[in-house]
Parts: sequence; structure tokens; C-alpha cells
Amino acid sequence: MDENNNQEIESQVGEETAQTASEASGGKNTETENAEENAEGKKKKSLGKEILEWVEAIVLAVVVAILIRSFIFTVVRVDGPSMNFTLAHNDRLIVWRLGYEPTQGDVVIFAPDIPENESTTVFNRIYWVKRVIATGGQHVEVDYSTNSVYVDGEKLDEPYLHEAMIPPGNVTYLSVDVPEGQVFLMGDNRNNSRDSRAIGPVDVDDVVGKAVLRFWPLNTFGPVTHNN
Repeated sequence: MDENNNQEIESQVGEETAQTASEASGGKNTETENAEENAEGKKKKSLGKEILEWVEAIVLAVVVAILIRSFIFTVVRVDGPSMNFTLAHNDRLIVWRLGYEPTQGDVVIFAPDIPENESTTVFNRIYWVKRVIATGGQHVEVDYSTNSVYVDGEKLDEPYLHEAMIPPGNVTYLSVDVPEGQVFLMGDNRNNSRDSRAIGPVDVDDVVGKAVLRFWPLNTFGPVTHNN
């Protein structure tokens, strides 16, 4: 009988030991699962934070690019022959905007009131590229009979011209007083350019900036030729 009691006691002890081990094992499993869940949660938070940082960086880069193109410089493509041979169709230009004031002889980009094919595009708007012949307060004379342009009575030296001007219709002479706050602009390819001879002087506020560099095509890479 004592022997039977001992066996029962040993059996109970064995069951309690097994139960304790099982509980311990279950606790360890729970701790492991909790640790894995915490690690997974941290990983998801880390990934979400990283994505948010990338989005913030991209948005910031876009804002900075827009500010730079709006106020410092922009990139344009020449479309048309009005500035041959100084500039050619499909040339890519960098145009300086910040603090620019039009000066006689500069090649500039401006927004005309009337769109045409001889233009360049910036943010889907139509712009023209021409040369500043005179600024506000100056007097311009265009004499087709002598192929000459005068500003305040002085004949301009224009080495960028490659052919004589053909008078439009019966017009052989043009005389214009440029109002303050405006500029008189002409294309270097005078016989294929619609400019201030047809549309009149242009408001300074409509001038986007000065073309400073041609970067494409690569074989023509270099500063844009001005005549100051």
C-alpha cells in the first residue's frame, strides 16, 4: 500500500513538473511572439517614416525647382528662325531672370500679346526670343533703303545680321519713340521676324529674362552672343 501511495505521489509530482514546464514553455512562446510583434511594428513604423521622409524631400525639391525657375533662371527651347544665325531652331537656352533689367543689345525672352510660331515655351506659355534695340526714352529709326537702324540718331553696328532688310510692302522708313517702361525688340533674322516693327514696343514687365547660355546642341555650347 505504501508502495502504491509512493507511485501516486511520484505520478502527481511528474504531472506538476510537466505542467510547470509546459507553462514555462508557453510563457516563453508568448514572450517570443510579443517580441516578434514589437519588432514587426517597429519595422512598419520605420518604413512608414522613411517613405514620409522621401515624400517630404521630393516635395521640397519640387518647390525649390519651381522657385528657382520662377525667380532665378529658366530653361527654354527656341522654336523658329527669327534669330538666325545667332540662335537656331531647337536650341536650348538658359535664361537669367533674377534682377534683370533690359539693356540695349541683349538677347531676351518675352511674353508677346499675340502668339506666333517663332517662339519658345516656358510652362506651356508662348514666349518670343528677340534682341533689345532700344530702351525706354530712346528714339528708333529703321531705314530699309540703306539697311540701317538708328538709335537716338546713331547708327547701330550689327555684325549679327547676314542679309539686307526687305521692306514690308511700301514701307521704307520707320520712326518710333520708345515709351518709358518699354523696349523696342527685333529679331536678328530681320526678314523672318515678327517684332516691334509690327507689334510695337514691349512692356519691360513682359520680359522674362536674358538668354545667357546655349547648352544644346553640344557642338554650339557656349554663351549667347550679345551686342552691348
